[in-house]
Amino acid sequence: MLALTVIGALLPGVGLIVGGRRRLGAFVLTVSLALAGAAAYVAVVRPPAVLALAVSPRKLLIVAAALVVVGLAWVWVVVASHELVRPLTMKWIPRLSGALLVGVLSFAIVLPTTAAVTAVLSQRDLIGTVFLPGVDSRSATRPTVNVRDPWADRPELNILLLGGDGGANRSGIRTDSVMVASIDTHTGTTHLISLSRNWMRMPFPLNSPLHKAYPDGFWDPALGDVEQPEYYLDAMYDNVPKAHPGILGPTDNEGADVLKESVGTAVGLPIDYYVQLSVVGFEKMIDALGGVTVNINYPVPIGGDYGLGPGTRGARKPSGYLQPGPNQKLDGYHAMWFARGRYGLDDPSRQARQRCTIQALVHSANPATLVSRYQQIAAAGKQLLRTDIPQELLPALVQLAVKMKHAAITNVDLDAARNFPTGRDPNYRAIRELVQQALHPVHHPATTRHASKASPTESLAQLCAYHPQ
Repeated sequence: MLALTVIGALLPGVGLIVGGRRRLGAFVLTVSLALAGAAAYVAVVRPPAVLALAVSPRKLLIVAAALVVVGLAWVWVVVASHELVRPLTMKWIPRLSGALLVGVLSFAIVLPTTAAVTAVLSQRDLIGTVFLPGVDSRSATRPTVNVRDPWADRPELNILLLGGDGGANRSGIRTDSVMVASIDTHTGTTHLISLSRNWMRMPFPLNSPLHKAYPDGFWDPALGDVEQPEYYLDAMYDNVPKAHPGILGPTDNEGADVLKESVGTAVGLPIDYYVQLSVVGFEKMIDALGGVTVNINYPVPIGGDYGLGPGTRGARKPSGYLQPGPNQKLDGYHAMWFARGRYGLDDPSRQARQRCTIQALVHSANPATLVSRYQQIAAAGKQLLRTDIPQELLPALVQLAVKMKHAAITNVDLDAARNFPTGRDPNYRAIRELVQQALHPVHHPATTRHASKASPTESLAQLCAYHPQ
């Protein structure tokens, strides 16, 4: 009797058949096997379909409701099967044993079902919070695309990645990390382009109202050719909207729109969307994923600020250093400083560490971690991300992400020594040429054997390998 109850739980419908409800049992068994087979087929043969479902709030709600129905029906089948297969005349001890077994089996069904429903609803909340429908969000720079076939006439998708947050000694947000991910929509090949936080004279498109406000780039000519921290690239997010509120038109994030226009002009690429990362959310996301593993090739400072110079107000030394070593597991706090630490270091080294952190973050998001920690991951994601990517575009982006997983990710070297040795007057024309050379290389037979030396790209695997300095 107990064995039949267990079998009836593992193969819903068998207990009903044995108990005499053959038609009902056959129907339940057929439906159960069909659902299991369909789920296995989709998961193994069509994983992109699962990912596309995971970014649709409407479909996620349907899935949550379906899980509740299936879970309740499964529990009913277990109870009904036990009632049918148990003898009518039983002593109290076997009856109690059967009741306990049914309770354990029901709990074993309800617990994972509840966890699955909670994860689905968390995902729905994350998608609905971060990615708003196009009609519910405003952007002054977002392109208009056909969501049914968004890459039809778009060989590249260019996304601006912004990282930064306010600090105890500053107001507003400074985007200490500015990066462009240029993704080939046909192959998924991705090029990462990092910009230095202290670039000045950041340009604007000729047809932009901001070009009229800053015809020679973002700086103040009245101050002369000197360092102007309030006119650095990392100050644009706050300072331009303060100086010219509403200049680009209706938008939910004017600072991001300003940077999309300016960064796109600087590197010669039209920026389609932005993704803004919060430091607080970043730390929580790393912790939710259980940490990240990176190679540390030189001491990386934790904190520290030069202020106006050694010994001046606001100057302070780092509280410590991340020491060199291969395959170091970092929690959110230390991963954040691995990516952001710059006391005594230059911007190119910090940019390289940021790219390596992104790679480590992607590698740490394995299926087991995502399943076991999904609620924490979703909660961190709501604090981590802000974007103008419309919800309607997510299914197409999921398909593109599948291509990216199997394609190369390379770093574009903008040649700091030649093109922006100080940051005060970057050679934007040369930078644009380098970017085009990286994205659309032209190979000449006579110089093919020397191409690797002149290539402005390198793989992230090489960049992030352990090679202590």
